[in-house]
Amino acid sequence: MDLKHLTALVTVSDTGSVTKAARLLHVVQPAVSRYIRALEDEVGVPLFERTRQGMTLTPAGEILAERARRALLELERARAEIRPDPGHVQGIVTIGLLESTVELLAAPLLEAVGHRHPGIDLRLLSAYSGHLQQWLDDGAVDMALLYNLASAPSISLTPLLCESLWAVAPPDVDLTGTDAFTWAHVAKRPLVLPVAGHGLRTLIDQALHTAGVEPTITCETNSMVVQKKLVATANAWSVLPAAGVAEDVAAGRLCGGPLTDPEVSRTIILALPRTSRMPPAVGAVSGEIVRVTRRLVEDGGWPTARLVDSLG
Repeated sequence: MDLKHLTALVTVSDTGSVTKAARLLHVVQPAVSRYIRALEDEVGVPLFERTRQGMTLTPAGEILAERARRALLELERARAEIRPDPGHVQGIVTIGLLESTVELLAAPLLEAVGHRHPGIDLRLLSAYSGHLQQWLDDGAVDMALLYNLASAPSISLTPLLCESLWAVAPPDVDLTGTDAFTWAHVAKRPLVLPVAGHGLRTLIDQALHTAGVEPTITCETNSMVVQKKLVATANAWSVLPAAGVAEDVAAGRLCGGPLTDPEVSRTIILALPRTSRMPPAVGAVSGEIVRVTRRLVEDGGWPTARLVDSLG
């Protein structure tokens, strides 16, 4: 398969349009159409459904586009790594960040990598732990932050920190004279929680069971942004990791604090694939993640967090 053909496939998939793809690739529109037809002739099945709304991948097209995307990324990484530039680590590194850590970690990590390794092209993706682990297994990210993972045969784990779960309430809640941050008190409030099966939801359900209380759940969502928005505007409460709400509480947009009876925490780990050869850029960035998270904890920038050095 010609690289031009694969590039056209991915670009048309991303844009949904041959015309837009041609503009991005700096070629004429008929050329892009020829590239797609050549691929379809080679694999023997249609790769796109052509509709008035644009170009949509067929199931076969989705499979080929996913593989093509990975192949093109690996070639791009190889070019970056072998460019002669003595003394500088170069390459493309894709990191999967827990959605709840983005506000605290993304900016200082980007600054640290840019200062110490300016030749590295950093790409940040965010999701929940289960999705990140799948992306890591599939090779879509070079490393990921996960939590409460004790072992995995195909993954190398480095423990980073342990942080508390917080109760999150509307900003105008009066906490005077209440046991507001016990699970028993929180369970009486209308709750917005992660969807069932989510890793955080599992921790929450276990804590509620230990406390012997039944929650009043008004909404379930897979978005932390939605959770915080509903707490701020709909008089609901929620439960989130400290990192995900610290800035909002400090700014007065939300009210919150660590939960007790029982106290519940999660251990965040840095996960990388077990491989015989780690690209220098990946090794450099993983070291920066460890340094940046350690500094945040030691300086008090990560509320309720403490450093851990083992998964025991």
